[in-house]
Amino acid sequence: QVQLVESGGGLVQAGDSLRLSCAVSGLSVISNYQVGWFRQAPGKEREFVTAIRWNGIITFYADSVKGRFTIFRNNAKNTVYLQMNSLKSEDTAVYYCAAGAYSGNYAWAGAYTSWGQGTQVTVSS
Repeated sequence: QVQLVESGGGLVQAGDSLRLSCAVSGLSVISNYQVGWFRQAPGKEREFVTAIRWNGIITFYADSVKGRFTIFRNNAKNTVYLQMNSLKSEDTAVYYCAAGAYSGNYAWAGAYTSWGQGTQVTVSS
């Protein structure tokens, strides 16, 4: 069973950087999975942010975060990171880490079968 635990959220100012972590258990280095980050702002639907193939190097980003956010992983630590730079007030949301068997359909929440509890990111303007 795949389990995910996010950390690293907090309150920052616009233009600041923040790094989120997602500790993943239940996957091996060769597991054919994809791990993604989604976010949900108050009163809005959950939206895709970025994803990475667990046993490869393929990454995928939402247009709204391209050039500002970077997803990467450390296999030795079984952790996926979300580096967020040049944060904007519209990035304020609860950020969720999710994992699912690899499908290539990175942006669809239904492709992910395991979800973390979320971590709050608040960007003040």
